[in-house]
Amino acid sequence: MAGALNVVILAAGRGTRMRSAIPKPLHRLGGKPLLAHVIDAAVGLQPDRIAVVCGHGAEPVRAAFSGAPVDWVVQDEQLGSGHAVIQALPAIDRGARVLVLYSDVALVTGETLQRLVADDKGVSLLTAEVEDPSGYGRIIRDSAGAVAGIVEHAHATPEQRLVREINVGPMVAPGDWLDRACRALRPAGAKQEIYLTHTVDIALADGTFVRAVRTGGPDEAMGVNSPAQLAEARRLLRRRRTGSLMEAGVRIADPERIEIRAEVQAGRDVFLDVGVILEGEIRLGDGASIGAYSVVSDTRIDEGARIEPHCVVEGAHIGPRARVGPFARLRPQARLGEESRVGNFVEVKNSELGDGAKASHLSYVGDSEVGGKANIGAGVITCNYDGRRKHRTVIGEGAFIGSGVELVAPVEVGAGAVIGAGSTITKPAPAERLTVARSRQKTLPLKKR
Repeated sequence: MAGALNVVILAAGRGTRMRSAIPKPLHRLGGKPLLAHVIDAAVGLQPDRIAVVCGHGAEPVRAAFSGAPVDWVVQDEQLGSGHAVIQALPAIDRGARVLVLYSDVALVTGETLQRLVADDKGVSLLTAEVEDPSGYGRIIRDSAGAVAGIVEHAHATPEQRLVREINVGPMVAPGDWLDRACRALRPAGAKQEIYLTHTVDIALADGTFVRAVRTGGPDEAMGVNSPAQLAEARRLLRRRRTGSLMEAGVRIADPERIEIRAEVQAGRDVFLDVGVILEGEIRLGDGASIGAYSVVSDTRIDEGARIEPHCVVEGAHIGPRARVGPFARLRPQARLGEESRVGNFVEVKNSELGDGAKASHLSYVGDSEVGGKANIGAGVITCNYDGRRKHRTVIGEGAFIGSGVELVAPVEVGAGAVIGAGSTITKPAPAERLTVARSRQKTLPLKKR
């Protein structure tokens, strides 16, 4: 691609068919808003400028993308796609090529857009061949195979309706030409809106070359305008992502029963069971596995580590050959060492378990440092919050914490120490000693009733 590139993203529509108070660009697909997919694809082209045209719900849309590298343009009245581009004309360079994208056409890949903008001459349209073209504008070609026009479904003849090549929407054109063409557009149709597709008629009339670029597949042509279409887009994106993972060697029990809402880096022989949900950024080492119906987000799982079914893991680092669950929860900054063990109904937050450390049953470990090979018994609680501040608990290597113990932070348990079951520890427990802190057991006679 030669010369400068500007991108205009149309994101101003009301999205009436979504039947939602949420602006359409903010509906989530694969873990992020529809608009985010399109901005990411645009950024991948390394354009000189990106302008987003917003309208309905402009304030929450801009707030959701406050850090995005875009300029915002407001379309106060939603009078059609051509009218939206006219609002953006002051924000584009007349000497640049201008790519127009749509926030609800979110499955278009960066590779396809690279091909669309590759030619720096004339007007390029993105088209696709689909099984059912109903409702879409048809690409009409002449006897030589050149683009001769776009006919909307409602105005197509029976013969034209048999055409399966459709107009997807995205197009690229010289900025100065697009400026002139858009300003020549006039309201049309029952709604008296200004349609960007009519610029193709202008191009054909003035001798500007019109090129059609096919998508890599029909999935990329899908627009999202209703909850049903959003669900279908999720299915298509899931299929795309699971396909990429399986091509890289990941074993997935059932690709139709898994959600990939994440950027995933995976090694060899990784296994993902049914119902798994991945979110955020995920790194999976060789031989890692995630059990059925576990939700994992922003987490690194090292080689051979295993998450059992029904776990919730967020912002954690699980070391080599560690084991988690079933029914465990790892909260942000949980760090598990090599061959450590977090069992059923154990919660870990902002804590590090050393190599071989174990917390196997019904415990809470928060704001703690647990030494290697330490053992935390059932029902142990680190009491880390005093109502105003969080405090840390330190448990030395090889320490044994009996069942039902409360460790009231800040407190330290020495290496090799043993804490008797049912103790409430408020003072340092020395290394290699047994510490017991519980009231004396008494047996009293029962009063007669």
